Amino acid sequence: MRLLNPKPSTSSEFPLFVYLPGMDGTGELLHRQVEKLSHFFKIRCLSIPQTNCSNWSSLVNQIIGLIQKEINHNPQFSTVYLCGESFGGCLAIKVALDAPELIEKMVLINPASSFTQRPLLSWGSELIQWIPDILHRTSTVGFLPFLAALGRMERQDYQALLKAMQSVPPSVVTWRLRLLRDFQVDDAQLKQLTQPILTLVSDSDRLLPSVAEGKRLVNCVPNGNLVILPDSGHACLLEREVDLANLLQKHNFLPIKTIAHEYQR
Repeated sequence: MRLLNPKPSTSSEFPLFVYLPGMDGTGELLHRQVEKLSHFFKIRCLSIPQTNCSNWSSLVNQIIGLIQKEINHNPQFSTVYLCGESFGGCLAIKVALDAPELIEKMVLINPASSFTQRPLLSWGSELIQWIPDILHRTSTVGFLPFLAALGRMERQDYQALLKAMQSVPPSVVTWRLRLLRDFQVDDAQLKQLTQPILTLVSDSDRLLPSVAEGKRLVNCVPNGNLVILPDSGHACLLEREVDLANLLQKHNFLPIKTIAHEYQR
């Protein structure tokens, strides 16, 4: 497991922005947002090996260790923004609960904490492990309309999503779906998350009940804000109309220092 650096930032004073990816675990599907985010942050994207079958506790400890290592090597990283998408949203919640002192602010994007509200997904997760690899790669094409609003994506982004999905072996997909099925964070634990938390949810998410889950989370956390993205699908960060940096700015989630730096350019 490692943190990828998709683009060098222009200032040593920028805070650290750690992106925790969805089920694919590649850390590569933030690419559409990286250019603008790099004007405000030093970006790191978590990459989980295709064969990694760690439990929640092990994943969280490894992520905390990677973040701490970045801070130790770069003392200017006094501020850490944690951004979790889908599966990564569950990871972000658990990381923030285990190491609240590390995380200044959090961004949750269609967090998969609502997975158990889709019983069919839980049932289907047990069948995936028996699908041959060649059939698995073919079947992912049919699954894409549930995962993304394809009409709102460029062809290269659609292809990147498909490649990322096909890169994960069925046995690992099954394991990560089991993790989601077993994910448990109660309301009392959510109330411990005192950091500012911006939750972005897609109004046309066909995979998970993200709007309902976003409302639940925001009602539980002390300092939460909910943004509903009209017409967006589950994999919203790959859509043409979704600009994460602009959304962060609109909702006062960009660091003040880097905003000033951007205006001075």
